[in-house]
Amino acid sequence: MLAIKENALFVADSHYPHHGDDFLALLQKLDSGEIQTSQLFLMGDNFDLLFGYNDYIQTFSSEAILLLETLSETLEIHYFEGNHDFCLGTLFPHIKVYSREEQPVMFQLEDKKVAISHGDKYVTGFAYDLYCKILRNKIILTLLKPLEKAIINHRMKKLSQKHICFTFHGFEKRVEAILTHYADADLVIEGHFHQSKKVGKYISLPSQACQGLVAQVEEGQVVFKQL
Repeated sequence: MLAIKENALFVADSHYPHHGDDFLALLQKLDSGEIQTSQLFLMGDNFDLLFGYNDYIQTFSSEAILLLETLSETLEIHYFEGNHDFCLGTLFPHIKVYSREEQPVMFQLEDKKVAISHGDKYVTGFAYDLYCKILRNKIILTLLKPLEKAIINHRMKKLSQKHICFTFHGFEKRVEAILTHYADADLVIEGHFHQSKKVGKYISLPSQACQGLVAQVEEGQVVFKQL
Protein backbone atom coordinates (compact mmCIF):
# COMPACT_ATOMS: atom_id res chain seq x y z
CA MET A 1 0.00 0.00 0.00
CA LEU A 2 1.36 3.43 -0.95
CA ALA A 3 2.12 5.86 1.84
CA ILE A 4 0.93 9.45 2.12
CA LYS A 5 4.01 11.43 3.08
CA GLU A 6 4.39 14.31 5.48
CA ASN A 7 3.85 17.63 3.68
CA ALA A 8 1.81 15.98 0.90
CA LEU A 9 -0.44 18.47 -0.89
CA PHE A 10 -4.06 17.83 -1.93
CA VAL A 11 -5.61 20.11 -4.57
CA ALA A 12 -9.24 19.61 -5.56
CA ASP A 13 -11.76 21.20 -7.90
CA SER A 14 -9.67 24.08 -9.24
CA HIS A 15 -11.87 24.29 -12.36
CA TYR A 16 -9.10 25.99 -14.30
CA PRO A 17 -9.21 28.12 -16.43
CA HIS A 18 -12.79 29.39 -16.01
CA HIS A 19 -12.88 29.89 -12.27
CA GLY A 20 -9.59 31.59 -11.48
CA ASP A 21 -5.88 31.11 -12.02
CA ASP A 22 -5.03 29.67 -8.58
CA PHE A 23 -4.22 26.26 -10.04
CA LEU A 24 -1.82 27.68 -12.62
CA ALA A 25 -0.21 29.91 -9.97
CA LEU A 26 0.28 26.89 -7.69
CA LEU A 27 1.96 24.90 -10.45
CA GLN A 28 4.22 27.85 -11.23
CA LYS A 29 5.25 28.15 -7.57
CA LEU A 30 5.93 24.42 -7.37
CA ASP A 31 8.04 24.69 -10.51
CA SER A 32 10.04 27.64 -9.14
CA GLY A 33 10.49 26.02 -5.73
CA GLU A 34 8.59 28.77 -3.92
CA ILE A 35 6.20 26.04 -2.72
CA GLN A 36 7.60 22.61 -1.92
CA THR A 37 5.86 19.33 -1.29
CA SER A 38 6.72 15.66 -0.95
CA GLN A 39 3.74 14.52 -3.04
CA LEU A 40 1.04 16.20 -5.08
CA PHE A 41 -2.46 14.73 -5.06
CA LEU A 42 -4.66 16.22 -7.77
CA MET A 43 -8.15 15.28 -6.71
CA GLY A 44 -10.08 15.85 -9.94
CA ASP A 45 -11.83 18.71 -11.71
CA ASN A 46 -8.57 20.60 -11.52
CA PHE A 47 -9.33 21.50 -15.12
CA ASP A 48 -12.81 22.71 -15.97
CA LEU A 49 -12.70 20.53 -19.08
CA LEU A 50 -9.83 18.31 -20.19
CA PHE A 51 -9.85 14.83 -21.68
CA GLY A 52 -7.60 12.59 -23.69
CA TYR A 53 -7.72 11.65 -27.37
CA ASN A 54 -8.27 15.29 -28.29
CA ASP A 55 -5.69 17.95 -29.15
CA TYR A 56 -8.08 20.89 -29.40
CA ILE A 57 -9.26 20.78 -25.79
CA GLN A 58 -5.63 21.01 -24.66
CA THR A 59 -5.25 24.46 -26.24
CA PHE A 60 -7.41 26.02 -23.51
CA SER A 61 -5.01 24.94 -20.75
CA SER A 62 -1.70 24.41 -22.52
CA GLU A 63 0.46 26.29 -19.98
CA ALA A 64 -0.83 24.29 -17.01
CA ILE A 65 -0.54 21.01 -18.95
CA LEU A 66 3.09 21.75 -19.82
CA LEU A 67 3.91 22.65 -16.21
CA LEU A 68 2.36 19.41 -14.96
CA GLU A 69 4.38 17.42 -17.48
CA THR A 70 7.56 19.17 -16.31
CA LEU A 71 6.79 18.73 -12.61
CA SER A 72 5.94 15.06 -13.04
CA GLU A 73 9.51 14.29 -14.09
CA THR A 74 10.79 15.03 -10.56
CA LEU A 75 7.71 15.12 -8.29
CA GLU A 76 5.46 12.22 -7.30
CA ILE A 77 2.00 13.15 -8.59
CA HIS A 78 -1.24 11.22 -8.20
CA TYR A 79 -4.17 12.36 -10.35
CA PHE A 80 -7.67 11.19 -9.44
CA GLU A 81 -9.77 11.84 -12.51
CA GLY A 82 -12.96 13.80 -11.95
CA ASN A 83 -16.11 14.37 -13.95
CA HIS A 84 -14.50 17.32 -15.77
CA ASP A 85 -11.07 15.79 -16.45
CA PHE A 86 -10.70 12.19 -17.60
CA CYS A 87 -8.88 9.82 -19.99
CA LEU A 88 -5.66 11.56 -18.99
CA GLY A 89 -3.27 8.59 -18.89
CA THR A 90 -1.73 9.21 -22.29
CA LEU A 91 -1.58 12.96 -21.69
CA PHE A 92 0.46 12.63 -18.49
CA PRO A 93 2.69 9.56 -18.88
CA HIS A 94 4.78 10.32 -15.76
CA ILE A 95 1.78 10.91 -13.49
CA LYS A 96 -0.06 8.08 -11.76
CA VAL A 97 -3.58 8.62 -13.12
CA TYR A 98 -6.56 6.86 -11.54
CA SER A 99 -9.73 6.51 -13.61
CA ARG A 100 -13.18 6.60 -12.02
CA GLU A 101 -13.31 2.80 -12.26
CA GLU A 102 -10.04 2.45 -10.31
CA GLN A 103 -11.18 4.71 -7.49
CA PRO A 104 -11.15 4.67 -4.52
CA VAL A 105 -7.47 3.89 -3.99
CA MET A 106 -6.15 2.85 -0.59
CA PHE A 107 -3.16 4.65 0.93
CA GLN A 108 -1.50 4.57 4.33
CA LEU A 109 -1.14 7.65 6.54
CA GLU A 110 0.89 6.64 9.59
CA ASP A 111 -1.29 3.89 11.13
CA LYS A 112 -4.47 4.81 9.22
CA LYS A 113 -5.89 3.22 6.07
CA VAL A 114 -7.00 6.09 3.84
CA ALA A 115 -9.40 5.73 0.90
CA ILE A 116 -8.96 8.43 -1.74
CA SER A 117 -11.36 9.27 -4.55
CA HIS A 118 -12.53 12.27 -6.53
CA GLY A 119 -15.94 11.86 -4.94
CA ASP A 120 -18.43 11.01 -7.69
CA LYS A 121 -18.14 7.23 -7.44
CA TYR A 122 -20.88 6.36 -4.94
CA VAL A 123 -24.50 7.42 -4.32
CA THR A 124 -24.78 8.86 -7.82
CA GLY A 125 -27.52 6.89 -9.56
CA PHE A 126 -27.70 4.64 -12.64
CA ALA A 127 -28.15 7.47 -15.17
CA TYR A 128 -25.04 9.31 -13.96
CA ASP A 129 -22.98 6.11 -13.95
CA LEU A 130 -24.05 5.33 -17.53
CA TYR A 131 -23.29 8.90 -18.62
CA CYS A 132 -19.79 8.59 -17.16
CA LYS A 133 -19.12 5.36 -19.03
CA ILE A 134 -20.28 6.81 -22.35
CA LEU A 135 -18.38 10.06 -21.89
CA ARG A 136 -15.10 8.26 -21.18
CA ASN A 137 -15.34 5.83 -24.10
CA LYS A 138 -12.35 6.19 -26.44
CA ILE A 139 -14.35 5.16 -29.51
CA ILE A 140 -17.06 7.75 -28.85
CA LEU A 141 -14.51 10.49 -28.21
CA THR A 142 -12.75 9.57 -31.46
CA LEU A 143 -16.00 9.54 -33.46
CA LEU A 144 -16.83 13.04 -32.21
CA LYS A 145 -13.55 14.50 -33.46
CA PRO A 146 -15.01 15.93 -36.71
CA LEU A 147 -17.38 18.02 -34.57
CA GLU A 148 -14.91 18.69 -31.79
CA LYS A 149 -14.52 22.46 -32.14
CA ALA A 150 -18.24 23.21 -32.21
CA ILE A 151 -18.99 20.85 -29.32
CA ILE A 152 -16.05 21.95 -27.17
CA ASN A 153 -16.57 25.66 -27.79
CA HIS A 154 -20.22 25.34 -26.81
CA ARG A 155 -19.37 23.33 -23.69
CA MET A 156 -16.56 25.67 -22.63
CA LYS A 157 -18.88 28.66 -22.90
CA LYS A 158 -21.48 26.92 -20.73
CA LEU A 159 -18.89 25.94 -18.12
CA SER A 160 -17.53 29.48 -17.92
CA GLN A 161 -21.00 30.67 -16.84
CA LYS A 162 -21.75 27.84 -14.42
CA HIS A 163 -22.21 28.62 -10.72
CA ILE A 164 -20.04 26.04 -8.95
CA CYS A 165 -19.85 27.36 -5.35
CA PHE A 166 -22.73 26.49 -3.06
CA THR A 167 -23.67 25.12 0.35
CA PHE A 168 -24.79 21.49 0.10
CA HIS A 169 -27.79 21.31 2.43
CA GLY A 170 -28.13 17.84 3.90
CA PHE A 171 -24.51 17.06 3.15
CA GLU A 172 -24.10 15.00 6.32
CA LYS A 173 -26.80 12.62 5.07
CA ARG A 174 -24.98 12.21 1.77
CA VAL A 175 -21.74 11.51 3.63
CA GLU A 176 -23.51 8.89 5.75
CA ALA A 177 -24.64 7.07 2.59
CA ILE A 178 -21.20 7.35 0.97
CA LEU A 179 -19.45 5.96 4.04
CA THR A 180 -21.37 2.69 3.77
CA HIS A 181 -18.94 1.92 0.91
CA TYR A 182 -15.89 2.66 3.05
CA ALA A 183 -16.23 0.28 5.99
CA ASP A 184 -12.58 -0.79 5.76
CA ALA A 185 -11.14 2.74 5.72
CA ASP A 186 -10.03 4.68 8.78
CA LEU A 187 -10.15 7.93 6.80
CA VAL A 188 -11.82 8.96 3.54
CA ILE A 189 -10.57 11.87 1.44
CA GLU A 190 -12.70 13.15 -1.45
CA GLY A 191 -13.24 16.30 -3.48
CA HIS A 192 -16.13 16.92 -5.90
CA PHE A 193 -18.58 18.54 -3.48
CA HIS A 194 -16.75 21.87 -2.92
CA GLN A 195 -17.72 21.83 0.77
CA SER A 196 -14.45 22.09 2.75
CA LYS A 197 -15.79 20.08 5.68
CA LYS A 198 -14.81 17.21 7.95
CA VAL A 199 -17.63 14.86 8.95
CA GLY A 200 -16.34 12.13 11.23
CA LYS A 201 -13.76 10.14 9.27
CA TYR A 202 -14.84 11.81 6.00
CA ILE A 203 -12.80 14.71 4.65
CA SER A 204 -14.56 16.76 1.99
CA LEU A 205 -11.71 18.75 0.52
CA PRO A 206 -12.03 22.46 -0.17
CA SER A 207 -12.46 23.54 -3.75
CA GLN A 208 -9.51 25.64 -4.83
CA ALA A 209 -11.89 27.60 -7.04
CA CYS A 210 -14.50 28.23 -4.33
CA GLN A 211 -12.74 28.44 -0.98
CA GLY A 212 -9.28 29.27 -2.30
CA LEU A 213 -7.85 26.54 -0.08
CA VAL A 214 -5.89 23.31 -0.45
CA ALA A 215 -5.15 20.54 2.05
CA GLN A 216 -1.76 19.50 3.37
CA VAL A 217 -0.46 16.81 5.69
CA GLU A 218 1.05 18.33 8.81
CA GLU A 219 2.23 16.09 11.64
CA GLY A 220 0.09 13.27 10.27
CA GLN A 221 -3.08 15.37 10.07
CA VAL A 222 -4.88 16.68 6.98
CA VAL A 223 -5.33 20.43 7.42
CA PHE A 224 -6.99 23.00 5.15
CA LYS A 225 -4.89 26.03 4.36
CA GLN A 226 -4.22 28.89 1.98
CA LEU A 227 -0.86 28.82 0.27
